[in-house]
Amino acid sequence: MSQFFQYLLNGLSTGSIYALVALGYTMVYGIIKLINFAHGDIIMVGAFVALGSTSILVKLGLPPVLCVIITMVATGALGFLTEKLAYKPLRKAKRITALITAIAISFLLENLFAIRFSSRDKTSPTIFELGSFKIGNIDIQWKLVIIISILVISTSALTLFVNRTRMGKAMKAVSENPDAASLMGINVDTTISTTFIIGAALAGLASVMYVIYYSSFNNMLGSSLGIKAFVAAVLGGIGLIPGAVLGGLTIGVIENMVAAYIDPKWIDIITFSILIFILLVKPSGILGKNTKEKV
Repeated sequence: MSQFFQYLLNGLSTGSIYALVALGYTMVYGIIKLINFAHGDIIMVGAFVALGSTSILVKLGLPPVLCVIITMVATGALGFLTEKLAYKPLRKAKRITALITAIAISFLLENLFAIRFSSRDKTSPTIFELGSFKIGNIDIQWKLVIIISILVISTSALTLFVNRTRMGKAMKAVSENPDAASLMGINVDTTISTTFIIGAALAGLASVMYVIYYSSFNNMLGSSLGIKAFVAAVLGGIGLIPGAVLGGLTIGVIENMVAAYIDPKWIDIITFSILIFILLVKPSGILGKNTKEKV
């Protein structure tokens, strides 16, 4: 039983990273109905920034925790530039055009970082080893507690932002009807840009959590992590904040249980089988609602 709870805790930690990434997918899709496949590679960029900034902070004698702020600012800026340069000119184009552009940006970032930093694995610094404590027979690492706590805090803050602030309400209005929102005095361009910045900043936060949790990464990090987070967003209900969290945690727990009790080779097979099943049975996701669309 203690092993089961150990696997469960590890699954919740992995799922928390998936959930943070899925929140970025959810926010962008909720506003402009775009599946931003470049989102995963923003996480990859964030991981490189986190690693580089940590080394500089240590050399300067500054707290390494500042890498969180630096990474979120860097990825937020990248999200803003991506939206302004790549997506804004295509806002009136067909959705498939924006989708292809997102895939192109993904390949662009992957190959740029492979050329600049090579495709070899980068190792996380030892300062991220935070120790552990025990509850009964369960060995709990502090980094797992931190990752899960950050998901709870981030989700609560994002929910309050969307529901209580003026910009959050503007996001909800734009997601419902951009033209009507514009007529009501809402700056649609600013709202969409803000959504991309927040989503990319969350990706930066997720990348720091990934660097803390795992020992290494490379320029292909965004491909694997981004796809898993996308599956999580669809599973929970893409466009919904609670759905992204539920989907991420579910996928994380399932993966760890499969690795522990079946075979690690089956992880991706079962994960994507779940995606196919949910698309066949309930395409809107676990928490999503089926809506009729006039043709």
